[in-house]
Amino acid sequence: MVTFINLLTFSRIVLASIIFLLLMSSDGYLLAFILFNIAGFTDWLDGYLARKYNAVSQLGEILDPIADKILVVFLFFGLAVNLSSYLIGFFAALIITREIWVGALRDLNARNGKSDATKVTFLAKIKTTVQLFTISIYLIALTINNMLLIVVADIFLFASLFITLYTGIVYTINSFQDTDSLK
Repeated sequence: MVTFINLLTFSRIVLASIIFLLLMSSDGYLLAFILFNIAGFTDWLDGYLARKYNAVSQLGEILDPIADKILVVFLFFGLAVNLSSYLIGFFAALIITREIWVGALRDLNARNGKSDATKVTFLAKIKTTVQLFTISIYLIALTINNMLLIVVADIFLFASLFITLYTGIVYTINSFQDTDSLK
């Protein structure tokens, strides 16, 4: 069961690159939207199966959030290229920067026995949900060729960026509350 769950997780990485390529042509929008929803379903399914069958693995715990980040990165950059949007590209770069920073904080905290400082919070899960919802709006807008929805997605992208940066700040404060971490 663990192998199957990890394959579901890995499939999101593969789907991310396929979706990116589909976004390069208007003929691929609908399929990109469908595959994105399949990727979202695998995210839910691998977590559900891991909990239900107590089939949690170290690889899965590491790979799952990485697969989510890869999916988000590919989609935001694919959308930025497709829509010639510096806004999406810049916000995506900020989101990725936060993810790399939090990854570094997690490594630092693990080395210092402070892993709780960067334990995944409910708000961080909301962050991922809002990011994925935002991408869905962009994909729907492209699929049905509705530019008003692009503006709605831009608003959600701003909200997503705000939550992303806020959680990064919280993790940073939690990590450096004890000055021994600075050594």
